[in-house]
Amino acid sequence: MNQEKKAKRRGKIIIFCAPSGTGKSTIEKYLLGFDELNLRFSVSATSRAPRGEEKDGVDYYFLTPEEFRKKINDGEFLEYCEVYEDKFYGTLKSEVDRRLKQGQNVCMDVDVVGGQNIKRIYGEQALALFIKPPSIEELRRRLEHRGTDAPEVIDQRIARAEYELGEAEKFDRIVVNDVLETAESEVLAIVKDYLGV
Repeated sequence: MNQEKKAKRRGKIIIFCAPSGTGKSTIEKYLLGFDELNLRFSVSATSRAPRGEEKDGVDYYFLTPEEFRKKINDGEFLEYCEVYEDKFYGTLKSEVDRRLKQGQNVCMDVDVVGGQNIKRIYGEQALALFIKPPSIEELRRRLEHRGTDAPEVIDQRIARAEYELGEAEKFDRIVVNDVLETAESEVLAIVKDYLGV
């Protein structure tokens, strides 16, 4: 009976947006560890080739640039961006709706424009969360500490972060990730309350 009830209930969407280096992925992984949230990560589409052991439909939906453009023209994406020439990433509406119809809650990690578009489309069925660094200086320190980006890439990420922070007030909730465990607990409480679990 409980399983039957779950199948009839439409899922909800949790949208995560944050500047690079804010700890968004760590917080998402933390949430995915709670079975009662019934969260599934949305599988994005990309026009890049699979890397290593990546599998179609599991890690990404791998499309050619031509297939990606056709789906854009046919209005099949909730959001998408062309990162480099012919290198697209996007969220297929069919992927999200399939999971929602199965009663699953969908976790999405998108940029601020994509997040606002998805919120506009789904309204109250989506919760838009913005994860904020304690300060731009702290964000720069974290990015430098990661040691994965050249100084000019860090400068680009900081410039992008300043723009994204200006969009934060357009989201349903803002959580400052100063101390990770505190931010995780705060996000968990917000999501549990929103999903009613």
